[in-house]
Amino acid sequence: MNELEIQTVGQMVVERPQRSRVFDRLHIDYCCGGKRTLEEACAKRGLDLKAVLAELEAFDAEAEAQGDAVRPANLTMTELADDIERTHHAYLREELPRLGDLVKKVSAVHGQAHPWLSGLTSVYAELVAELEPHMLKEEQILFPLIRELDQATTAPSFHCGSVGNPIRMMEMEHQNAGAALDRIREMTTDYEIPEGACNSFRAMLSGLEHLEADLHLHIHKENEILFPKASEMEAKLGS
Repeated sequence: MNELEIQTVGQMVVERPQRSRVFDRLHIDYCCGGKRTLEEACAKRGLDLKAVLAELEAFDAEAEAQGDAVRPANLTMTELADDIERTHHAYLREELPRLGDLVKKVSAVHGQAHPWLSGLTSVYAELVAELEPHMLKEEQILFPLIRELDQATTAPSFHCGSVGNPIRMMEMEHQNAGAALDRIREMTTDYEIPEGACNSFRAMLSGLEHLEADLHLHIHKENEILFPKASEMEAKLGS
């Protein structure tokens, strides 16, 4: 059996982050669905496992020849929390309002011809309402605890009892955001550009697709790397 078949898709991206490009193209969820094995993920998407394995192996060979980029798994917890805030949180704070304006504009102009735009407006608003307080809770509560753990030599005493408590809350909110992304992809028919779509329509769909890809990577870094490291460190310091 190929070693990749029995790995979880989340772990596969931890080991080689650029594999996320293959999974994004195939619509394989490696963040909220990162605990599935490749075989399970392919079955869920109705994909041929051997074909996906061949594509991943070819991608790995090319990446090996070119040299991998910095791997998030090699960063300290503090460095990774900083990276998430500096890249993904900053991106969301700039992109969410811009995309929100586009969604409203396109829905107002084209909603009669494309009734699904009304539902898209609602789901997008739900996603924003989930993400904005989520980022604040990470920046003001969870990430400071994780940075404290990163510097500690004995188990810190946290007001929340354990770092696992806010982690579980963040993971639950990740699931909610992932479900909203799935609904947006379904409503837009995989971001398909309708015939005769104007530039605003095209920009909206392109922006939504990029938002999904960035959020998948963002959630992956937390669920599969940062949060497990924090939980393991707390357990180690408390033993």
